[in-house]
Amino acid sequence: MKIVKNALVVIGAALLFASCSVSGPLMVTNNTIGNKKGEASRKIILGITFGHTDLGAITAARKGGITKIATVDWKFSGGFFSKTYTTTVTGE
Repeated sequence: MKIVKNALVVIGAALLFASCSVSGPLMVTNNTIGNKKGEASRKIILGITFGHTDLGAITAARKGGITKIATVDWKFSGGFFSKTYTTTVTGE
């Protein structure tokens, strides 16, 4: 019985600290990549979003001072209690 309890504790800890990350490209244009980078992200903790965050490419470009968008990428990172969505834009 003690082995079963220990196994459940180990499995529970593994689930608690497990995370997942997925990313990919959304768009590529003919504009030069340049050295500017802008990000827009949203973090959700226990299913609650704190504040309103626009995850659009235009918002990310504005945050990075980009007027000509070259690439748009997205990323999702999730754990047991929190999730993060991020849009990244590069350009000039």
